[in-house]
Amino acid sequence: MTTTTTTRLRRALRREIPSTVGLLADEQDFAAMRRYRTFAFDDHGTYLKEIEALLKSLARQGTHTTVALFDPDEYVSYCAETGLDPDHPTSRSRFTDHLATTGARVTYTGQPLATLLPELVDTAVRRATWEYATTVLATAGDCADCGLDLGRDAFDRATRLLLALLDGAGSGTHHLVCSVPAADDHLLAVLHTARDDRGTNHHDPTAATEFAAVLAAGIVLAAPGGLVLRATRPGRPDRLHGWRLVDGTLAPLTEAEVFAAYCTDARTGEPLPPEHGVDHRAGFPLTPDPGTHRHP
Repeated sequence: MTTTTTTRLRRALRREIPSTVGLLADEQDFAAMRRYRTFAFDDHGTYLKEIEALLKSLARQGTHTTVALFDPDEYVSYCAETGLDPDHPTSRSRFTDHLATTGARVTYTGQPLATLLPELVDTAVRRATWEYATTVLATAGDCADCGLDLGRDAFDRATRLLLALLDGAGSGTHHLVCSVPAADDHLLAVLHTARDDRGTNHHDPTAATEFAAVLAAGIVLAAPGGLVLRATRPGRPDRLHGWRLVDGTLAPLTEAEVFAAYCTDARTGEPLPPEHGVDHRAGFPLTPDPGTHRHP
């Protein structure tokens, strides 16, 4: 076998080996890694440029590459659990390999880093939210009176509420946001969906499941959560509707309450100008859920 043939075969083989790149997404995480002597970078902007150049190089070679969020705190815990020296390149490589199956990650398809970074952070937030919400549901226990699994019941109820919301919104494109305060976190779920004139909903089933899980967690926690729906149809102003989570169901907000929620700066409390071409509407009543159970 000639040297040329051997080189060609090795290159072909490398293209079949997937690659994972660990990425420090923000300045704070980058600064945390600078404590290690073997970490070569001292500027986050330069680091990001080199990461993007690496990704482009791997793409030119035909390598399937995923980008994983590299969390310095998780890295320290991983090294402590595995007995690795955190100040060593091999340890960082092993942790990145670990992230390939356990961490938040996205596939690199040639998108600019300015697009990839928000996508990666959003994936990490969704993953953490899902893990928190499912833990709440899994540990909710059983109803002392009827023995019902409280987590499963809440998830079933949340699913029915979501379907009722989509039925009430009618045809068009809808953007739903559910916000639930928790003991040491704030859960936020977003769902984009379209409903055709035949009444069929079109959305990512995984996103719908995550949305229902967050709403269900709010039910289990009896948290003062809220939900807003933005309905869009061609040739018409967008409609904004809102509900508050009360006693395990969604109670409609008034038109004034919806307006106040959207036209108030959440950080400062100062009024904001209303968005042009948007109607603020009261939340529409949802059909009473026959499957709803009240638990002490």
